[in-house]
Amino acid sequence: MISFRTRRQYPRRTSVQRKNLRIATMEGVPAVMFQTLLGGQFLTGYLLYLGANSSQLGFVLAITTFVNIAQLFAAFLIQRLRSRKWTLVLFVAIHRLLWGATGLIPFLFPKPLWVTAFIILYTLAFTFNTVGGILWNSLISDIVPARVRGRYFGIRNTMLNALGTLVMYGGGMILDHEPGGRGYLILYVIVWICIAANIAMFFFYPDMPFEHSSERRFVPMLKKPLQDGAFMKATLFLGGFLFLQNLVVPLYSFVMLVLLHINHQTLSLLNVAQTVFMMGSFYVWGSLNTRYGNRRLLFWTLPVIALSCLLWGLLSVLPMLAVLFAAHIVFGVGVGGFNQLAFNFMIGDTPKSERPMYMAMYAAITGVSAFFGPLLGGNISEAIQHGPEWIRIYGMQLIVGLAMIGVTMTFGRKILRAG
Repeated sequence: MISFRTRRQYPRRTSVQRKNLRIATMEGVPAVMFQTLLGGQFLTGYLLYLGANSSQLGFVLAITTFVNIAQLFAAFLIQRLRSRKWTLVLFVAIHRLLWGATGLIPFLFPKPLWVTAFIILYTLAFTFNTVGGILWNSLISDIVPARVRGRYFGIRNTMLNALGTLVMYGGGMILDHEPGGRGYLILYVIVWICIAANIAMFFFYPDMPFEHSSERRFVPMLKKPLQDGAFMKATLFLGGFLFLQNLVVPLYSFVMLVLLHINHQTLSLLNVAQTVFMMGSFYVWGSLNTRYGNRRLLFWTLPVIALSCLLWGLLSVLPMLAVLFAAHIVFGVGVGGFNQLAFNFMIGDTPKSERPMYMAMYAAITGVSAFFGPLLGGNISEAIQHGPEWIRIYGMQLIVGLAMIGVTMTFGRKILRAG
């Protein structure tokens, strides 16, 4: 009788798990569509349309990471929740609606206030997203069984990034055919439809049982990751590396649109090439992850990212588009591995009951580091605007790329290879 029940119940559990994984995948479809059209080159282009300068652009690109510090408090507060799902739905909806509302700025505010209004709405949106983000990470780590986690996220990331490349190219074509306000209005109409669909998909998420922390007070809970020496060393080092990376990478679109005079369609093709190679790298890094640990492989993604910055120096001797395609492709391979392995590091190398605080600590430290990168990078770009053209176009990338190699082969080798 016991054996019979086991055989009858196992297919049902499998069916429920597969249903939950399908829901999580389908939810990502409208999400990646609106995030693609509101981020990256489109965010840079829209801010330039609103009248932003490079320092304001750097601040906007940085603020999304700085507000991650709020995840420390969110990780404590979710321990008191009865339902992660419905709290997630609430914060996700507010984030999406505020971000989508940035498209209404030209209709609601006088032109001198456009950039200020965007910064306020954008900051509020991503403040709510910090809570939604930690709730989603916590919930999805319980939805996806550990035994299929690597394979599932590899397939999900590949599918969604493939969709993102199509949306990116299509968005670039729209802006080239309809430049200015009309083009961005068309993009935002698509965005608003996708936002509505994405919010609706979250209603179908399962409300998984939650394993609470063994601590009930904030300070003892906060001390858990702080007392984990290996975790903290790795996180602090990765935060420093992201600071260097974000000095230049978020401003790539600004350099290409303003200084190299590349149109949106060509810029989309560059980003499509980056994304395609990033998708291909998921399988390679995932296969290596079956043999080597997360931290060791994280180490090997860093020289690849540094190389992508150094390749910009070839603009002095080689054709522009050939160099830019090479730099974007190499960056896609490196950052694809970094993002996948960093996520596995957060949800796989941490204790389950304390995982929300560990994820929040990682997000807070790397977020603060990544905040000052674009902020400082934008101000440096503003300061050297009257300097030699080669410094403005690829000089910073060369300096930062060399610094990345230096810290990787010294501190990174000691901290991550030891892990």
